[in-house]
Order: sequence, then structure tokens, then C-alpha cells
Amino acid sequence: MKSTNSPWRDGLRDDWRRLFGEAWDAHIGAILLVLLILLLMVKGTFWGVFGGLRLWGDWVNNAIGLGPLLNIKEKLESPLTHRMSLMNITLIVGAMAAALLSRQFSIYRSPRLEYVWGALGGILMGVGATLAGGCTTGGFFSPVINSSPAGWVMGAGLMIGAVIGLKLLLWTLDHVSWGMAAPAAINVPMQPAHPLIGALLILLLLGGTAAAAEAEDQRWAAKVSMIVIGFAMGFVMQRSRLCFSRAFREPFMTGEGSMTKAIMLALAIGIPAASMIFQKKLADPYDAIPATFWIGSLTGGSIFGIGMVFAGGCASGALWRAGEGHLKLWLALAFFAWSGSTCSGILSHWNLLTRESGDDNLDYTKLGSQAYLPDMLGSPETAIALGLGILLLWYLWLRYNESTERFTVV
Repeated sequence: MKSTNSPWRDGLRDDWRRLFGEAWDAHIGAILLVLLILLLMVKGTFWGVFGGLRLWGDWVNNAIGLGPLLNIKEKLESPLTHRMSLMNITLIVGAMAAALLSRQFSIYRSPRLEYVWGALGGILMGVGATLAGGCTTGGFFSPVINSSPAGWVMGAGLMIGAVIGLKLLLWTLDHVSWGMAAPAAINVPMQPAHPLIGALLILLLLGGTAAAAEAEDQRWAAKVSMIVIGFAMGFVMQRSRLCFSRAFREPFMTGEGSMTKAIMLALAIGIPAASMIFQKKLADPYDAIPATFWIGSLTGGSIFGIGMVFAGGCASGALWRAGEGHLKLWLALAFFAWSGSTCSGILSHWNLLTRESGDDNLDYTKLGSQAYLPDMLGSPETAIALGLGILLLWYLWLRYNESTERFTVV
């Protein structure tokens, strides 16, 4: 009796399983992510997350009556038109589509204590991102790619914060027993149809971007690339489980460094590629360099590092995990947005964030200044060599720690 199975159909199922059922290698995800970031740069813009979250917090503070106290504008830009906010929203939707296609979407609940950690982590991340001029994307990843030492200094702060955060987390696990029971995930209706819903989200994206491209309102036409790239970022990060928080946390927690190596690979590709974009005048690096070098970058990175350990993710990681349905990460994002808005208002009241232009045409604040290595070192080539050299030293340290677990704190 002949088999009723079709080799053609079996092949399609295998391809579907590899693409949507199995996690992608983190290195592939990192390469795809940096290519998307470079595509944004070619179009004259930069990837950031914190600015969009802070806008959400501004809306909340205005709604609860704190806006005037924090000097927040009464009329704010819509979250649907603000560049970073729009990319944050589409990143969540992209991650949700990927989770649905892979049948990984659900409503994931956490132990009650972890919601406390999520709120605390979100607050600390908001404070840290305000001080550093950005989160792990706008304060670390993008500045490093753009050859700014502010990114490297924030990276050092993130390591310090990760170690402190892990030690504090271990202390709570040893001394706090309340709220540790883990509830089961909530069954979501229509689970068998999740792949179809994920595919529908992709079709809606394609239809929406086509309509936006043809819209008479040029503001929407200009947002098309941001919508598509934001969606693609969420999709890629969910499929590859790409996480900046894990890259800084895991070497000190377990000694494992695969995610860190993936981020290093992305930086190794991005640094010379971004330098070429700047030399061709397709983008201005100073548009994405925070005026926080070095005090704001180091202190902000350290506080942010503690927060991301308690929250269980950084800004972009929290966004794509929220897209999977993790309630703790939704809570962390809410407190991150509110804290970022509130802290920005307080620090602005103290003039810590007020930018002033110096004689060298660089922006300065009381937390630091803009810093661009090609101008500081005299040539782009020297800056690239320094950046790649730092990556090499980081890799050698990581490889040593993987072999010896010398720097693990757990």
C-alpha cells in the first residue's frame, strides 16, 4: 500500500518548522538586526527605543495631572506618528506575529514577587536611560556603532549594573519567600489558528504600508520604512531570542556567552559599515550621539544594568517579549515609560539635561558631552581599529570566563 504522505508537503512542513517552529541562531538574528539598523541610517535616521517610551510616559503624566509639574508640553505628538514610538509599536506587533506563527504566543503570568521586580526594574531602567541619553539601543548599541565612546562607557556601566543586580537578586531569593509560586499560563482562545492570525498580521502590515505610501498626508508616506523595519526588527528578535540584557547578564550569571558573541558580531559588522555611511554623508553621527560622555553614560548604564536584571529584559527585549504575551514585561514597560518621563522632567528642572553648544560646536550638558572618535583620534580608520580592538579584548575576556567561570557571581 502506497503512503498517502506527499514528499512535497512533508518538505513544506519541514521548512515551516525550521523557519517558524525552531529558534533562529542568535548570530543570524544579530546580523539581520544590524543590517536593518544600517538600512535606517542610509535613510538618514537612527534606531532608538527610549524616546518612544518616554513619549508614552509623557502622555500618562499629562493624563494624571503631573505634566505641568514636570514641564511636559500640553499638546504631545501622537504615539502613532512619533518616529521611535511608531517603531516600538511595530516591533511589538512584529514579535507578536512571529510568536503566533511559531505557536509561542500566550498570556504568560509570573509569580507575584516578579511583578514587583518588573516594576522596580522598569523604574530603574527609566532613570538609567535618562541619565545615559538612551537605553541599551540608544545609549550603548547605536553609539558604539556610530564610533562614540559614550556607548562603550555605558557598556561598562551595564556590566557593573548587571553584577550588582545579580547580587541583589540572589539576596532577595535567599531572604524573600513571599509570592514565589508560579501560576500557569492563561490559555488563549483559537490557539490552533494562531499561525493564520500571525499571517494575517503580516498581510495587514503590507496593506497598511501600501496605503501609507499612497497617502496624501506625506507624514505617513515618510513613515513607511520605519513601520516595515520596526516590524522586521520585532520578528527577527523574537525568532532569534536576541536580547541585550542577556548579553550582559549571562557571562556573570552562568558563564555562558553565546548571546554576547552575537552582539559582538553585530558590532563588528556595524562599526565599519556605519563609518562608510558617515563618510558618504548619508547620515550625521552627531544626530545619534548623546551628550552624556562620560558621567551620564557610566552612572546611567550602571543603574540601567541593575534595572534590566530585575525586569528580565532591556528596552527592546521587553518590547518583543511583551509581544509574546509576557505580563511582567508589559508592567516593566509601563513603569519604564512613566519613570523615563518623570525623571526627564525632574532632571530638566535641575538643568542637568539642558544642552549648550560649545566653541567646538559640540553639545554639552552637566552630565557630559558629545564625543565622536574619528574627530577625537583624527581619522575614521583609527576609530574603527580602536572599536574592533575593544571588541577583541571583550571577546578574549568572555572566552576566558566561559572556560573558567572566574567572573560568575551566582
